[in-house]
Amino acid sequence: MAITCFIRYEIEPFRKDDFRRYAQAWLHIIPRLGGQLLGYWLPHEGTSTEAWGLIGFDSLATYEAYRARLKADPEAQANFAFAARERFIRAEWRTFPEPVQP
Repeated sequence: MAITCFIRYEIEPFRKDDFRRYAQAWLHIIPRLGGQLLGYWLPHEGTSTEAWGLIGFDSLATYEAYRARLKADPEAQANFAFAARERFIRAEWRTFPEPVQP
């Protein structure tokens, strides 16, 4: 894995179950579309508004191809629409760290 798409979400604290449903849908969509899913995490202790998703890719070009498939996929679009309609995600940030190699 050359890069990781690190997604940080600010979620509505009393809508955690909605975010869980959203994240669970990605658990099979992402691998089907070519992402190497590392997982989704919900708040448990500490902050009640921050969640994360991590997806690995071989390169930025691989990520761009994945994004194109994501935009064309009906199941992915339905999941995005669910989040937009229900408004349990306040904000979302993506960053692309690379691992430190020995």
